[in-house]
Amino acid sequence: MKKKKKEMIITCAFPYSNGFIHIGHLLEHIQADIWVRFNKLIGNKVYFICSDDTHGTAIMLKAIIKKTIPKNIIFEMYKSHIIEFKKFNIEYDKYYFTHNKENKILTNLLFDRLKHNGYIKKKICKQLYDIKKKIFLPDRFIKGKCPKCYAYNQYGDNCEICGAFYKSTELIKPKSTITGLKPIIKKTTHYFLKLFLFKKKINNWLNLKVIQNNVLNKVLEWFKKEIKAWNISRNNPYFGFKIPGENKKYFYVWFDALIGYIGTFKILCNYNKKINFDNFWYKKTKIELYHFIGKDIIYFHSLFWPSILEGSNLRKPTKLFVHGHITINNNKISKSKKTYININYYFKKKNSDFLRYYYASKLSNSIKDIEFNIKNFIEIINNDIINKLANLISRNSSFINNYYYNKLSNTLKYSKIYQIFINESKNISNLYINMKFDIIINIIMKLVDLANFYINIKKPWYLFKKKLYNNKLQMICTIGINLFKILITYLKPILPIFTFKSEFLLNTKLTWIGIKKPLLGNKIKKFKKFFHRIKLNEIL
Repeated sequence: MKKKKKEMIITCAFPYSNGFIHIGHLLEHIQADIWVRFNKLIGNKVYFICSDDTHGTAIMLKAIIKKTIPKNIIFEMYKSHIIEFKKFNIEYDKYYFTHNKENKILTNLLFDRLKHNGYIKKKICKQLYDIKKKIFLPDRFIKGKCPKCYAYNQYGDNCEICGAFYKSTELIKPKSTITGLKPIIKKTTHYFLKLFLFKKKINNWLNLKVIQNNVLNKVLEWFKKEIKAWNISRNNPYFGFKIPGENKKYFYVWFDALIGYIGTFKILCNYNKKINFDNFWYKKTKIELYHFIGKDIIYFHSLFWPSILEGSNLRKPTKLFVHGHITINNNKISKSKKTYININYYFKKKNSDFLRYYYASKLSNSIKDIEFNIKNFIEIINNDIINKLANLISRNSSFINNYYYNKLSNTLKYSKIYQIFINESKNISNLYINMKFDIIINIIMKLVDLANFYINIKKPWYLFKKKLYNNKLQMICTIGINLFKILITYLKPILPIFTFKSEFLLNTKLTWIGIKKPLLGNKIKKFKKFFHRIKLNEIL
């Protein structure tokens, strides 16, 4: 019985519009793109979407500093992010920004639903206020000591050291990051989402294996504590969507940014009239929804987002894929701390496939951080891609090009090794589905070693030296080329540029269902060097 193909939406967390993309951001987008490409390769129908997160005080203040309006900042960053993702062959079906008409309509709609269903309350609360700037301070513009672990220099909403969440008024020795002054406490009115009413349903949803086990344990620890109402509004001045019926209040950026997943998909549907928007979001839909996120935003996606959906009578995500961070010298990459590598600088130096492959070799379904080490990066790329994989096709195609008019043998007489390679397809497919890219790379490199070992044993150069330009030499090289074809098909989701060059050389399109079908009697193109080795001084 034929397995039914799936239909799915896949998203990445939205990059913020206040800066360029760095290699830390790219980990998630590359991980998701690999998974998208694999699902498309096996015939699943995938809609891959993402957006720039455009609201909040940071954008507003940046616009003031640059003497422009927030919309100009947003559009400038949007164009930059589109170019940067394209350079790394990250292919979104729709990439947009959250400050748009569709997202505003949906944010208002879901807010009204939540309010109508009794999940929104309005109450007076205390908030930190900058007396010099005369503004209520958003969480990201307050720093102080964590009230839980006493770590210094933590933001007003959560601690990056111990992971604790708290109110900004609980912060020890807070100060405004705008003026450096100690803020005062002032009363104000806000809208709150009653998260505690969703505790049981979200707990049940989490236990459906929607998140990795090691992450689930941490999330369930939060559920053992008191779940408090979530403040979903912010005071003027603020850049965002105004709350209907209010003059000086806006939706908190995390409220409309999460709804932006739906908004971005709605924009895709506006462009592609064949997609029925409603089919994807009603509660009992069979269409799947996957979110790729960093471990620093688990709380928002495992509690806030499913609560918004549950309270609005919409479907919840099928799964959350959580990953760790990229570190340099064991420190998390941070724009504010200047510990990042701008991708434009990197791209001027090397091929985008190299970073994709390096990340894939480190990525599993765990949330461990990945240390970016330049020497290790160079070693892996030169050894795996240049010395082994590219060498396999180079050494075999040269004989076919030069002595057999580019034509492969009509038969595979010695096909036992070919069968070994084919037999790995089911295992590799399961590993892709389960996000174990590092194991896939490990298996493929063992197969590459086996293929090169086979060629070394058969010694086609020896037959060439003896001027034995016979069927045996042609067949050995044909087997070598077909082993390469299987390997590059397995790597197709990871290495789009290498795949494109390989498909051109082999004169065929590589498909998952075509793995078992060898290239026989085909004409290949003249081999040209795919990539050059990396030297340390080219990067440093």
